[in-house]
Amino acid sequence: MHTTEFVYTSRAVRVVFGAGKRSTLAEEVRLLGARRALVICGAEQRALGEALSDALGSASAGLFDRAAMHVPAALAREAREAAAQLRADCLIAAGGGSAIGLAKAIALTSGLPVIAVPTTYAGSEMTPIYGLTEDGLKRTGSDMSVLPRTVVYDPELTLTLPAALSLTSGINAIAHAAEGLYARDANPVTSLFAHEGIAALARSLPTIARTPSDREARADALYGAWLCGSVLGSVGMSLHHKLCHTLGGSFDLPHAPTHTAVLAHALAYNASAAPHAMARIADALGCDDAPAGIYALARDHGAPVSLAALGMREADLDRAADLACQNAYWNPRPIERAPIRALLQRAFDGAPPALS
Repeated sequence: MHTTEFVYTSRAVRVVFGAGKRSTLAEEVRLLGARRALVICGAEQRALGEALSDALGSASAGLFDRAAMHVPAALAREAREAAAQLRADCLIAAGGGSAIGLAKAIALTSGLPVIAVPTTYAGSEMTPIYGLTEDGLKRTGSDMSVLPRTVVYDPELTLTLPAALSLTSGINAIAHAAEGLYARDANPVTSLFAHEGIAALARSLPTIARTPSDREARADALYGAWLCGSVLGSVGMSLHHKLCHTLGGSFDLPHAPTHTAVLAHALAYNASAAPHAMARIADALGCDDAPAGIYALARDHGAPVSLAALGMREADLDRAADLACQNAYWNPRPIERAPIRALLQRAFDGAPPALS
């Protein structure tokens, strides 16, 4: 990364980090000048959503607990109407990417400020990126109005995240930083974040896989996720994210496990075109080869390495390749249909990554 010329735009997000910091939510609502916060979560996080809503007392406008993967557009409209009916002037998104994504979809047209309380390592809380799925296609965009104003990182809230989900969520976060290192608009600041974020996750995820209750590893992983999410929010993403948006939005595959199964192969596709980025990724992982290191991190700790295991049908790989080549994101290596199809086949089979 040359430092002679670059542009870096910082994102104005207040970060509150530490065990037990969820107890400060009422104060964070007040600091935003808000009085009625609607808590957004998924059904699996209802207990947390209820606890946060109860702790807010008179500052709670209620609870909407139906966040879903890939943010269906119809659900976003329903949640927006609920926020209006409840006269909410602030949103608290508690959970992973689905909850935060739904809060962003509400904010996109309502302008309501968002406080994010992540319980996974997805990183969405640090970005102005939103996504909506309608008629089988996922549409993404960027708008500063959806960037959470405050993020409360409480490592205690990740203790109940199962080891398997922790691993896929963490590798999803690594994907943000890895692609940030070869982004067209990469800069020294985001590259430092990316290297440190990958390193924090690479050292903490194996410990979490063995001992999910390890509080130090949980804090380290959440720290890494914050850094990786900051990269995602600051620079453009490339082939890997296009593939995962295609597989998730058009074939309904689970978000983080799909990132986990695809990342090593996307890195291998770009390896020859981004050698310096690959060297930094490998250094952060503590290995000699970035694609192989990512593949081993997943495989050796029980994470899925095949799209077949996630429910993808082999008969759909041709269509997935076609969709991935349409409206392609900028990528350091040109997008070519035949190698993309071969990449998807290896990811489907769970084979080790191969340069192509």
